Amino acid sequence: MRGNGRIKRTLLGYIVFCIAILIVPIFISDAYLLNKFARYLVFGLLSVALSLSWGYAGILNLGQAVSFGLGSYCMAMALKLRTIPIQTGAGGLPDFMVWNNVQTLPWFWEPFHSYAFALFAGIAVPVAVAFLIGWFIFRARVSGVYVAIITLAMLVVINLLIIDQQRFTGGFNGITDLTTFELFGVQFDAYSTALYYLAAIILSLTLLLGFAFINSKTGLILQAIRDDETRVWYFGYDVANYQNFIFCVSAAVAGVAGMLYTLVMEFASPTFLAVPISLSIVIWCAVGGRASLVGAALGAIVVTGVQGSLSDTQAFLDTWMLIMGALFIVIVLFLPNGLISMLELIWRKKRPLQGSASARLVASRASRTGQATGHRAVSSR
Repeated sequence: MRGNGRIKRTLLGYIVFCIAILIVPIFISDAYLLNKFARYLVFGLLSVALSLSWGYAGILNLGQAVSFGLGSYCMAMALKLRTIPIQTGAGGLPDFMVWNNVQTLPWFWEPFHSYAFALFAGIAVPVAVAFLIGWFIFRARVSGVYVAIITLAMLVVINLLIIDQQRFTGGFNGITDLTTFELFGVQFDAYSTALYYLAAIILSLTLLLGFAFINSKTGLILQAIRDDETRVWYFGYDVANYQNFIFCVSAAVAGVAGMLYTLVMEFASPTFLAVPISLSIVIWCAVGGRASLVGAALGAIVVTGVQGSLSDTQAFLDTWMLIMGALFIVIVLFLPNGLISMLELIWRKKRPLQGSASARLVASRASRTGQATGHRAVSSR
């Protein structure tokens, strides 16, 4: 019963968070602020992706930005092929290819004339890369810090590869001058309310589906693997398959976040696959609470929001990084389970008070009952 009550409270928290992010445009109509908040939601989605693998399966993926960046490039390629002719070469050839003397559109660019393929590729490509890497890692029973090192090395290699293939990827400049994404007659301009709602709805659906997943049998097995991998092996479960599965699910969510980020920022860049952003995801997740999907999302929104506010304030231009560092230290020291654990602490403090009040009420009733019984006994005498 207590377990069911806790699940209901957690689900209520998820629903409240989803409603909160969905009603933001009712109170804010400024296009610049909506674009900024949409960016925060995308980071929240990206943090949720890491929470799935790190918080619920114990897999610290320091290469999470790979999936994010690949999803971003898939969307950028589709949008680039629809850019107005003045910004492209003959036959719609992207401008950076013209500058690098590419004569024809490469074969792997051709399918991106279709939005449907781009949306599919934005998920399938990160999943394929994650599956390939994960198959070798988890079949070899690699775990702990070694997974983090391997995934970080993978991130560096793919980042360098994209930069090196400037003729096909735009190199350091990335893919810029993109057209506006349009789906079912709706244009998702970077500064529109439609794009904010798209990001908010996707984040909300991911959180609710993720909540259902982590409380399913598969989710519980993954949490058991996180706590004691060897014991789960002894129970007869194929731990490697479960680990690779959640590794791929995490990559898929990060790929969706990458596609959204391209729409918000209106370009794709190799910095999306760089080490700094991958380490930032870990910080967001840790600050919010890696063992909570909504906590991870909240951590990303809070950290990026505070960071953006401080860096845009004249008084903190030179000290905002110092302030952010101090904030991280305080949270890690006093809230090791993240900001979301504050709610649990408040609930635990509240329950003893309720319990003591109930105990006093029961004792009072018992006392009154005893007194009434005594009076009746005296009267009968």
